[in-house]
Amino acid sequence: MYALPEPWRGCRFAEMKRYVRMFMSGRARRAGVVLLAGVVMACQAARPMGEPARVVVRAPAVISSSALEVAERRRAEDERARNDWANLGRYRGENAKLSAPAAGEKRVVFYGNSITEGWARWFPVMFPEKPYVGRGIGGQTTPQMLVRFRQDVVSLKPAVVVILAGTNDIAGNTGPSSLEMIQDNLAGMTEIAKANGIRVVLCSVLPVFDYPWKPGLEPGPKIVRLNEWIRQYALSVGEVYVDYHSVMKDSRDGLPVELAKDGVHPTEAGYRVMARVVEGGIREAGR
Repeated sequence: MYALPEPWRGCRFAEMKRYVRMFMSGRARRAGVVLLAGVVMACQAARPMGEPARVVVRAPAVISSSALEVAERRRAEDERARNDWANLGRYRGENAKLSAPAAGEKRVVFYGNSITEGWARWFPVMFPEKPYVGRGIGGQTTPQMLVRFRQDVVSLKPAVVVILAGTNDIAGNTGPSSLEMIQDNLAGMTEIAKANGIRVVLCSVLPVFDYPWKPGLEPGPKIVRLNEWIRQYALSVGEVYVDYHSVMKDSRDGLPVELAKDGVHPTEAGYRVMARVVEGGIREAGR
């Protein structure tokens, strides 16, 4: 009698496949099932001559609720990536409820990733009584933002859009991305905005010394090069450049802990610095 290693002891092959499907998807799921089949066959092949061909394994006694939650979240994320890669569903309902700007109202849409998404909850405090709308989605890269630009910016009829994007591209959130690819996507968003009479505030990417979820990429120099391109591009097309990087960076070209505890996402203090900087850019764009 031969037993498989933990945590699969006690599972029949069908049960083992169910656990694999719970924690994996796509190619990884298929590979996991094949691997488990191979383990079972190897155990059978290793038995002494004449011993019955059976594998006895004990099932994991308990799968923690947190592990199940992680598995379910990953499954939901995989499902959304297949069916709504740009996450158009995130703001579809809110967009439908948002009325057109009132006469004389200069609506501003803040457009970006998790940095913008996290900032939106501070708008009532940092920009009291101003018609500022947040349309950031955590983890997004510039190609995803380009796809949803018409729905989440143009359809809201803003006077100004504030675009902060590119750091997740450098982190490789949706695969490898060159600076030229990021530049093309930023240019594409700018061109769509200008074609619809929307002024553009192009923001520098915030300083990052290292990404907690993707360590070792050394993003600092890439961010500096991208920001210089953004600055020159904004000038060349007659739009506004806002420089968060210069006023927030530390000696490593990263964010100090008081401005971003994880080195990427601003604290309240970090957002307050950004608010002071961006207000000047919005005023300039609104002239």
